[in-house]
Amino acid sequence: MEKLPELYIAVDVEADGPIPGPYSMISLGMAVTGRSDLMFYTELRPISDDFVPEALAVSGLDRDRLVREAPAAEEAMASATKWINGLRKIGRPVFLAGPAVFDGMFVHWYFLRFLGKSPFNASGAGIDLRSYWMGLHGCEWVSSRKSIIKQKLDLDGLPHTHHAGEDAAELAQVFEAILASRP
Repeated sequence: MEKLPELYIAVDVEADGPIPGPYSMISLGMAVTGRSDLMFYTELRPISDDFVPEALAVSGLDRDRLVREAPAAEEAMASATKWINGLRKIGRPVFLAGPAVFDGMFVHWYFLRFLGKSPFNASGAGIDLRSYWMGLHGCEWVSSRKSIIKQKLDLDGLPHTHHAGEDAAELAQVFEAILASRP
């Protein structure tokens, strides 16, 4: 039986605070590296009343609208799982984020809290963009910011909008360019 290729799933979240639980993931975007036709986006109803106004402002999302109209976390994460699992016929999903610590913390916590397991893996492990770049180029942390990576790859014009779906697509394009530029 032929082994399926890895599918790098670029993940981006917007949240209304620094950690999941006391604060909420309010949107989730995913895009498959090298496949601009394979994208997922959902907004989520906040899970608590607490939020950091400055964090909420980054996304530009209206919290009152999310409370009224966005799907509950269980529904949003079930939809995300269905989308990820649907990709298994073409490859093995691998989590990718930049930074993996922030986005991964929210995504893994939400999958475990609301569904009991993650479609990525039990540990929540995945690829961190900056760490990958550092390993590939032997550079220091300070030289691994996404803006620097984009500049070195001639992707300066690729926007970062703080819309989880658009930023997941941006990350997928950046990682695709990194993979293409490997020595």
